Amino acid sequence: MPLVLVIDDEPGVQESLRQLLKEECQVVTAGSAVEALLAVEKTPPDLILLDLVMPGRSGLDLLSDLSERGVPAPVIVLTATKTVATAVKAMKLGAADYVTKPFELDALRIKIRRLLEQGALEQEVVRLRDEVSQRDHLGAMVGRSAPMQELFRAIERVALSRTSVLIRGESGTGKELVARALHDLGPRSDGPFIAVNCAAIPETLLESELFGHERGAFTDAREKRIGRFEAADGGTLFLDEVGEIAPAMQGKLLRALQERVVERLGGTQPIHVDVRIVAATNRDLEASIQAGEFRSDLYYRINVVPLAIPPLRQRREDIPLLARHVLARITSEGGHGKLSLAPEAAELLQGYAWPGNVRELENAIERAAALSGREELQPADLPEAVVEGARMATLGEQVRAGRLGFDEAVARFESELLREALESSGWNQTQAAAQLGITRRQLKLKIDRYQLGGPDVNSSS
Repeated sequence: MPLVLVIDDEPGVQESLRQLLKEECQVVTAGSAVEALLAVEKTPPDLILLDLVMPGRSGLDLLSDLSERGVPAPVIVLTATKTVATAVKAMKLGAADYVTKPFELDALRIKIRRLLEQGALEQEVVRLRDEVSQRDHLGAMVGRSAPMQELFRAIERVALSRTSVLIRGESGTGKELVARALHDLGPRSDGPFIAVNCAAIPETLLESELFGHERGAFTDAREKRIGRFEAADGGTLFLDEVGEIAPAMQGKLLRALQERVVERLGGTQPIHVDVRIVAATNRDLEASIQAGEFRSDLYYRINVVPLAIPPLRQRREDIPLLARHVLARITSEGGHGKLSLAPEAAELLQGYAWPGNVRELENAIERAAALSGREELQPADLPEAVVEGARMATLGEQVRAGRLGFDEAVARFESELLREALESSGWNQTQAAAQLGITRRQLKLKIDRYQLGGPDVNSSS
């Protein structure tokens, strides 16, 4: 069933619309703009019925908020006859249609059906277009998985506005790539893209870095320097690791964002800047607010539209695609023939958890390509931590699925570890025991337990 969000402060109207639509739609209600935004964030609706006259923020204000957040659901505004002019204004702000109170139920039902059918058709066209194009990248980002396709669509929607965006994601997921895509796909693509790693700049220098300084502002200020805000004028300012900014500096940053004005250190002249702010963090900012480490007003200023990047372990189907993308880049840079990935190696890559995400994957592939000396990378070319981690993960998955007992999984892992040590040492038991950090007697007992066959080689030869 399609989901319809009814936003009206009158309980009687809410109930009337619920009864009207209950046979055809799932109905969620909100009595204020705040409740409505929470409802939209929790579950995006397929259609919105919006009362223009409400206490607090008006329907027109909320309509602007919904537009800024890139909410795609069509909006039908509900208005009294005497405020039809306001309804027309709402149409100019993006509303799909309007009805006057008291509204004719059958006429409203027809409008709702028409818009829902139109929306379903548009979604189907988008889905078919995506299937035909088989898009596997956006900008420098790569991914065919459902989470990445959803992220790509969100980026394309949000890029067209100037609203602030907060990118959430673990280290190595590619937060700067998302920021660059937002810039390149938006109306500011001809302007500068300026990135600032807030965690890499000492607290004492960050203010000068962001706002600039005049000559003589401090001991080493031998000449005037413009800050990153000024450098980004007309474009995008990317504040990476924004959660690492010290509390004292957060207030100055908030003022710059609110007023779109900066002052250089040592200066008195306010400088107006026109920048779009895209911030990123791998921290739990909500927890930082509770701990008194991050200002809530700054959080709400930068978190107008949140975008979350899934970690690599949640989109394992993208791992072979990413690996081949890296190999293609290495090939194009020269120094190698055409590089490829053996199926067994791709399977191991998919089994590993990748705590360092895409950055760790790129490092592993580049290392393997540099050291292997062959054009098709094999499991033996991959870092040992990746191979062992993938095998352990595979065993763990089988245990959790009930296909393998715990004791059997431990025994299988131990026997594989023993065999690898023996093979790498030419079945020299003394050397194999040293590799494993156990005594030769312990090794011999385990060889007998697991019946590990091999060349009859002297233990010290």
